[in-house]
Formats: sequence, structure tokens, C-alpha cells
Amino acid sequence: MSSEAPATMEIESNPLPPKPKFEPLKPHEMSDGRVQFRKVSVPPHRYSPLKKYWMDIYTPVYEQMKIDIRMNLKARKVELKTRPDTPDVSNLQKCADFVQAFMLGFDVPDAIALLRLDELYVESFEIKDVKTLRGEHLSRAIGRLSGKGGKTKFAIENATKTRIVIADSKIHILGSFANMKIARDSLCSLILGSPAGKVYSKLRQVSARLAERF
Repeated sequence: MSSEAPATMEIESNPLPPKPKFEPLKPHEMSDGRVQFRKVSVPPHRYSPLKKYWMDIYTPVYEQMKIDIRMNLKARKVELKTRPDTPDVSNLQKCADFVQAFMLGFDVPDAIALLRLDELYVESFEIKDVKTLRGEHLSRAIGRLSGKGGKTKFAIENATKTRIVIADSKIHILGSFANMKIARDSLCSLILGSPAGKVYSKLRQVSARLAERF
């Protein structure tokens, strides 16, 4: 019996080539070097507020989101376009949503949240989508939505963590998806004729449930 140890097989180690490292594409490279544009129309009644708050809108869009912005006086539109140093291509749409929210009547500090957070949306609907009202009935419905000195509107905003703009018979809501649904349900109840007290008590239950969930 031979006392020789079995010869160990030598396995040739074939090292794999190093993984290629690709730098992330810049927006202008994604679209084959084409500059992307967005245009937002300025309604006549928002022309003066836009002039007043122009620097508040311009600064975050140009300096933080790295998007070019200008006002086209002839076409009465705010024009936005990407730059070579824009960090993310989605910034253009965020800025367009931010400017659009301002045009709908939201304050700059509220609308600017659209640039900071991804899960915020703006939803619009008209009173006639809920119920066909005319004349005095429509005026009373708008009055019910606002309440005395805007009390009802503020109560719904604070309970649901949303922002609401009532522009004649159009209603715009800014907030997260779940919160917008609660605010919309409350506004629809008021349009359909529910007294404010009943809507408040329902809001209290829903907001308590929301607080438990988080």
C-alpha cells in the first residue's frame, strides 16, 4: 500500500473582467441632446399675482431644480426648459406642476411642496359634476363650502392636511391621494346639502382614524 498522498488538482482560476461603470445619463443625453420644454398658460386674473411673486417662483425653479424659466409676455405663458446641468429629467414636470398650481390659485408656500414631495397631487372638479345647481342654489352651495369667513374650508383643510381653492364653481384640492379623497367627500357632502355640523363630526371620526393609522 503506497503512502503517497493523492496529487491535488490545480484549478486554473480565470478571473472575470471588471464590471463596466457607466455614469448616469444627463437629461439632455436621454433625449438625444434635444432640450425638453413645458408651457403653462397664465389666466388673466393671475397676471398681477405672478408679477408680484415672480422671484419666489423663479428662485426655487432655477437654483434648486436647475430648470430654466421665463415669462413669454406675447403668448402670456410661462416657459420652462431643461439645462445641461439639470440633475433629474422629472424636475421639469415637477416645476410645471408647481407653476400650474400657482395659476390655479394656491399660495407659493403651499404649491412649492409639489417640488419637495413626490406623493402630492392637484385635483380639480366643478360643482356641476356633483349636482346640477343654478342661480341662487349654486351661490348657496359655494357659501356652504366656504362657511362664514372661510371657516368650513379651513376646518376641512386642517383635518385632512390638504389645501383647497374655491374659484367660483371650480374647486381645486392639493394633497396626498388618501387625504384628497377625504376632503373631496366632505366637499361633496356640503354641495349635496349636508349641514356643516354633520360634516365636521364625520371629519373628526376620519381624522382620528388617520391619526391612528400613522
